Amino acid sequence: MSVLDLIFTTDAMRAVFADRARVQRMLDFEAALARAEAASGVIPAASAAAIADSCNADLFDFAELAARARDAGNLAIPLVSKLTARVAAAAPDARGHVHWGATSQDVIDTGLVLQINDALALIDADLRRFADALAAQASAHRATTLAGRTWMQQALPVTLGLKLAMTLNAVDRHLERLAAVRARVAMLQFGGAAGTLASLGAQGLVVERALAAELGLAVSATPWHTQRDNLCEVAAVLGMIVATCGKLARDVSLLAQTEVGEALEPTAPGRGGSSTLPHKRNPVGSATALAAAVRVPGLVATMLAAAVQEHERGLGDWPAEWDTLPDIAMLAAGALDAMANVVAGLEVDAARMLANLDLTQGLILAEAVQMALAPVLGRGTAHELVAAASKRAVATHRHLRDVLWDEQRVRDVLQRDALALLFDPQSYLGSTDAFIARALDRHPRADKS
Repeated sequence: MSVLDLIFTTDAMRAVFADRARVQRMLDFEAALARAEAASGVIPAASAAAIADSCNADLFDFAELAARARDAGNLAIPLVSKLTARVAAAAPDARGHVHWGATSQDVIDTGLVLQINDALALIDADLRRFADALAAQASAHRATTLAGRTWMQQALPVTLGLKLAMTLNAVDRHLERLAAVRARVAMLQFGGAAGTLASLGAQGLVVERALAAELGLAVSATPWHTQRDNLCEVAAVLGMIVATCGKLARDVSLLAQTEVGEALEPTAPGRGGSSTLPHKRNPVGSATALAAAVRVPGLVATMLAAAVQEHERGLGDWPAEWDTLPDIAMLAAGALDAMANVVAGLEVDAARMLANLDLTQGLILAEAVQMALAPVLGRGTAHELVAAASKRAVATHRHLRDVLWDEQRVRDVLQRDALALLFDPQSYLGSTDAFIARALDRHPRADKS
């Protein structure tokens, strides 16, 4: 389905999980294993050199590997077989030292970890780009006022800066989570057939340390071949990142509705058009992020379900991870790229936002009046008074301000100018600016002006 890949992911992330990258990362394990075992005195140095020379993915036929993997049950078995044949052809004495002391899961899991390292470095860069775009727009729109909406109904005035600052704050938390999970997942898997390294005898831990150093990975206290928590954590963190992208995408697409018209995605030739409607400007970036937000939760659930594995090697659950985690990473990359571009080029119609604030003829500021009356009338009485006035305003198509001024109890508490001031959206933003300032201050690369 490569014709669809670029809708949902990026070139860089697709390269991380391409067939060549998967095979090469497994071969990187085999080459590093040979070097580690030579350094530890387990196999001859000449054998290690011969093995490493053959660990080049370009020397292998991926279609043939795939066909043989179908019968073998995993990719490592035919890969090791083909690697052994290549080594034997070049250096017959080294043939018996290929894959010494390792098992298929060691190769597959550690290869996947190396791919995840590459993937999470890309996610980190994309998150930072997304965060910087959010910070710039939150700063630019600190005072751009629009209707805050709860349960899809207008609630109170907010600012676009606050909406974006809240997303920025979430993204900065994701950066912290990502740093933590990157450190935890960069862990060698090396346990041999059942997690004991018995085939290496007394040299097991020596080889383990040397192998981890060769690959730039940490050593786990124990092999983790049937403890999948680190991989599940990667899936969960990526899932949360996608959810944040999806939440913003939902808001942007709702703001872009014709009847709302408060913000639009950036436009470019060929972007967001319709095959039949020449006037359309579809929010395609938001659609990409929302598609990821629909798909990823189920994939995260698959990773969690696959963690319940049998004894010392999972049957069916371990293989279920092989495509699932790469799919999550690719979708996360696509969602991040889409929303970083959307935010950076967001077109904001501040005049339409102000016009929509007045659609309900003052109802959006009913709470402001209630809170102004409450110190004198009591909150309950003030609430009932303003609620009744709101119903009359809707029924009579009058502005709430004018309906309220008909009430003697209102005139007893407020002067007319004071009442009018309560209907200025800028007067009822509370701590909005302080919240934005805090979010920008906590974002290390934000423009704090």
